[in-house]
Amino acid sequence: MNSYQFVAMTGLVMTILANVILLFIGKTVENFNALYLCWFVFFGAGTIANFNSKPDDHDHHHHH
Repeated sequence: MNSYQFVAMTGLVMTILANVILLFIGKTVENFNALYLCWFVFFGAGTIANFNSKPDDHDHHHHH
């Protein structure tokens, strides 16, 4: 899991908790559920970043 995915998962957990609190107190926030789409897209960006990175991008070992 890279930093994009970590932020997305943290955001998702916080959004779920906030949604539970909103349900508990009987309040609604317009377009609040759009956050779920945002976290999904952010997680997807992290997945693409993982897929496009090479394991040796930061490896400074040189073969001669």
